[in-house]
Amino acid sequence: MSETEAETVDRPGGAERAAAPADGEVEVLTPRDVPLGGPRAMAVRRTLPQRSRPLIGAWCFVDHYGPDDVAGTGGMRVAPHPHTGLQTVSWLFSGEIEHRDSLGSHALVRPGELNLMTGGHGISHAEFSTGGTTVLHGVQLWVALPEEHRHTARDFRHHVPEPVRTGDAGIKVFLGELAGSVSPVRTFTPLLGAEITLAPHASVTLAVDPGFEHGLLVDAGDVRLAGTALRPAELGYVPPGRDTLTLVNESAAPARTVLLGGAPFEEEIVMWWNFVGRSHDDIVRARQDWADATDRFGVVEGCPAARLPAPALPNATIRPRRNPPRR
Repeated sequence: MSETEAETVDRPGGAERAAAPADGEVEVLTPRDVPLGGPRAMAVRRTLPQRSRPLIGAWCFVDHYGPDDVAGTGGMRVAPHPHTGLQTVSWLFSGEIEHRDSLGSHALVRPGELNLMTGGHGISHAEFSTGGTTVLHGVQLWVALPEEHRHTARDFRHHVPEPVRTGDAGIKVFLGELAGSVSPVRTFTPLLGAEITLAPHASVTLAVDPGFEHGLLVDAGDVRLAGTALRPAELGYVPPGRDTLTLVNESAAPARTVLLGGAPFEEEIVMWWNFVGRSHDDIVRARQDWADATDRFGVVEGCPAARLPAPALPNATIRPRRNPPRR
């Protein structure tokens, strides 16, 4: 999925900071609607990055879309585009997406199956919903790579997690560890990613790493996280320090959520279009390499669509951001 906004553009100066929630408090992040391109522009709901909170752990981007009637919107049609300094995580609730990348990977993204692509120094890929898809529904997530690994080689992994149950909760762990389930997929910082479904009016208390900060994205249902009510499409942020999280489904229908977590990411990042770097100059170089069609990003074979052109750089310095200091 291509990021189409200049999220961190501003005039020169220090990194933007904001007040963090007090220890134990849940911060509620609300989404904004962003068109995903194409003539009918399928809309996505974006909850990360935000000015007040660019990251949760190393998670730096959360797009939530659907249920989307493909007959009305045309579905997902994202032509070849580049990435640097990140991993992309594709997770579906319904529908199917065809993925092709410059490694030569050709894979289908299906519900309950993880596709993880590592951009590192540079990769390009394309994503199209398949002809048999009628309703497209899922999340697209990005993970910022730490300085030590942000120029790592491009890579692609596919994993189908085995569902587990804890009381009235069904859990699929696609990254990290939760409820005794461990994903074998490598990450470059400590991370957690899991889909959690709750039966009507059910609750579950989960043991979590107290060194992690967590975010709970609600897809369906009204869910209370650590005592705070979250509505569909909202993301609840919990700072480090808790060793358990309690989720309560206050709906008369099943609730579905995505739990994200990770060790606080202390590095400042610069994020623009599809690039994650550490400075404005990093972004300028990556954009020019894409415009010049250098070997850095490779070629997506078998995709009939033309490469996406890079947007113009803003007439300003792209400023780094980091999360607010903990109180």
